[in-house]
Amino acid sequence: MKVKDLQPRNKVDTLDLVIVEKGEPRNYTSREGATGRVVDATGRDDDGDTVTVTLWDEDIDRVNPNSKIRISNGWASEWQGNLQLSAGRYGKLEVLE
Repeated sequence: MKVKDLQPRNKVDTLDLVIVEKGEPRNYTSREGATGRVVDATGRDDDGDTVTVTLWDEDIDRVNPNSKIRISNGWASEWQGNLQLSAGRYGKLEVLE
């Protein structure tokens, strides 16, 4: 799968990206009252297309600029008009290098 194949509210089978930029973490509180950290990063595929990757909690410390990652069984969504990608609740984010 490539960035150009992503559609909001659709499953992401497998997508490999290189993280080119990572923002500053911010704190969140879920509707259920759980707390944690979240950060937006920019990932680029082999074609040079980019997408925002949402990193949650422990993934924030595992992923840095120039990290090669693989998201399997993830989820694409749209937030404020921008396409975003996340491993989601049931997906997996692997750091390949």
